[in-house]
Amino acid sequence: MDRKIRVAVVGASGRMGREVVKKVLAEPDMELAAGVARTSGPIDLGRMVGMEECGVLMQNDLELALVTSKPDVLVDFTGPQTAFSHTSLAIKHGVRPVMGTTGFTPEHIQELDKLCQEQGIGGLIAPNFSIGAILMMRFAAQASKYFPHLEIIEYHGDQKLDAPSGTSIKTAELISEVREEIRQGNPREEETIDGSRGGYYNGFRIHSVRLPGIFAQQEVIMAEPGQALKIRHDSYDRAAYMPGVAIAVRKVMTYTGMIYGFEHFID
Repeated sequence: MDRKIRVAVVGASGRMGREVVKKVLAEPDMELAAGVARTSGPIDLGRMVGMEECGVLMQNDLELALVTSKPDVLVDFTGPQTAFSHTSLAIKHGVRPVMGTTGFTPEHIQELDKLCQEQGIGGLIAPNFSIGAILMMRFAAQASKYFPHLEIIEYHGDQKLDAPSGTSIKTAELISEVREEIRQGNPREEETIDGSRGGYYNGFRIHSVRLPGIFAQQEVIMAEPGQALKIRHDSYDRAAYMPGVAIAVRKVMTYTGMIYGFEHFID
């Protein structure tokens, strides 16, 4: 497009939101239109992230920000409790949502896709924007054709609200598209401590680890008699997600409808 893409960031004062603000300010084809946070005062967003003043002050009302700043895209890394309402509000005002939050049901996604189609705009819901994590999911799905016995272990900090993670659920969904359900383990096994075997998904298990000091890791362990294969991805910093966010902001301007999963943007 001839002009810069105007981007609003909700949750702009949070740890992920600050990274998104910095990324948008650094991209030559993007313009920061607004930043929204319910618990922050009217600070200049450039100063907030340690950069030069940009002339955009923090706001605390999302709908007012959408109406007054007229962004093209809304980027949201807030939380599952506000995911659906924020997405619906953005679409209502003709703003393309790029959602890094979890908490969407299949019915939510279907409804949001219909709303996007009616407005003639694109949208994206992505459990993970890390290109390395997307490749991990893709490799795991490919390998599961040959190693159908598997388990997923995901690791996050102890303040993460949802379990299992959106990334592990998306990984399980991709695996299940190419792998028939196999109920693993001894059919007579019993959990002497409830939940020891993890969450059940299509015949295999997902385990969620929550500990302080951990950022985000996931491994898919596959095994057959005499051999094992482990596919693992480690994120050490929120900056790992920003190249993917930039790709998403550009791509969401080019299509109509709601897409679920950043992997659709990776060739």
